[in-house]
Amino acid sequence: MQAPTPIPVERLQFAMPPVHESVTDERRHRKERLAGALRIFGRFGYEDGVSGHITARDPEHTDCFWVNPFGMPFKHITVGDLVLVNAEGQVVEGRHHVNQAAFTVHAQAHLARPDVVAVAHCHSLHGRALSTLGELLDPITQEACAFYENHALYDGYTGVVVDAAEGRRIAAALGEHKAVILRNHGLLTVGDSVDAAAWWFISMERSCQVQLSARAAGRPVLIGHKQAVQTREQLGSDLVAWINYQSLWQDISRSEPDLLA
Repeated sequence: MQAPTPIPVERLQFAMPPVHESVTDERRHRKERLAGALRIFGRFGYEDGVSGHITARDPEHTDCFWVNPFGMPFKHITVGDLVLVNAEGQVVEGRHHVNQAAFTVHAQAHLARPDVVAVAHCHSLHGRALSTLGELLDPITQEACAFYENHALYDGYTGVVVDAAEGRRIAAALGEHKAVILRNHGLLTVGDSVDAAAWWFISMERSCQVQLSARAAGRPVLIGHKQAVQTREQLGSDLVAWINYQSLWQDISRSEPDLLA
């Protein structure tokens, strides 16, 4: 019996980030992914009352950002609900208010990092718990290594962030990293796409959970510096984050297609 003939690799499907033909197409894409990410965060229980945002830079008006409306449940948000806000937090398109305190942090991160398309910050359970320890993630798992020497700690808490100066200090702590732990507050992640920023937040929250659980059980064994760096180089790019996120996007967009309205 003749063995089956292997299918040529070039004929196999593998999704990569899309290339947009127009700024209108790119804007629509970012808004769809933003609405989807918010719903996923809602599924995962990341929102806490009116706290939490994901923002996406507009591809044309690059000093303006799409964001979820104030007080609307993440699980219900559609593309049409999203609000466009300028760097001063003023609504320039949309029907709803915006959480000014939360947006202050996002705006300064965007302004400090022109390479960043999206910023995610929520008061997730395990991220908040780890943040109270005032320390970074340890390289104790493959997933945590993606953040090895590529996340920072903002080691201060002054209450709810309501002024641009505090937002700038947080952005300075973030630096060129993909994430920052805000002490006694929670996590903030960034990416060159909504998909990447959302994946980094999800992965970081899970890594916080693993670290807290491992410490409660005993003394975790750290991955060595060389191996942690190698793993970060393999798994720590925004492209890898984008690829990891696609199964979540496919699930939410197929099971809840009304998010595209």
